[in-house]
Amino acid sequence: MKKYRLIIGLFFFVLGSHSLLHAQQIEWMSFDEALKKSKVEPRKIFVDVYTEFCSYCKKMDKETFSNQYIAKYLNENFYPVKLNAQQRNDIQFKNKVYHFVNRGGQNSYHQLAAEIMNGRLSYPTIVFMDENAEVIQAIPGYRGAFEFELFITYFGEDQHKKMPWSSYKRKPIKSPLQAAPQINVRN
Repeated sequence: MKKYRLIIGLFFFVLGSHSLLHAQQIEWMSFDEALKKSKVEPRKIFVDVYTEFCSYCKKMDKETFSNQYIAKYLNENFYPVKLNAQQRNDIQFKNKVYHFVNRGGQNSYHQLAAEIMNGRLSYPTIVFMDENAEVIQAIPGYRGAFEFELFITYFGEDQHKKMPWSSYKRKPIKSPLQAAPQINVRN
């Protein structure tokens, strides 16, 4: 009898652990879907600009975007978009049609990616846009979960309107994982 209780207990433990690990995922959408949703319910847009060949993009998917807190925060406060910087489909944005530019292999890019990244084609890049789909900030490079949390709260809670990044990153933080990242954020 004890053996059966142990097996049943292990079964529910594994089932519960599995559902906790996979309970929250980012609800990625296309750029067009985010724009349409934002017209109905205004919300900031978060864009993960990536390419298929980018190893750090894959690392960020695996290590940062899989974090439950980050997934929950992005889903609740932004319209999260995955934008392949080398996709071939045209995208209409603000009365302009953006196209794929074929420059051969890894040098090819989508005009919309170049536009929202201010012409700095570096992958991965995370882009924060306001409720009117205006770029607030594009931040290049891989970001771990801790530093990413700082960025999403800084822009998600409109702290960028209240204080410069240099002050925000020095605020006492609840997560003791590491110090704030050293990057230039426009104010």
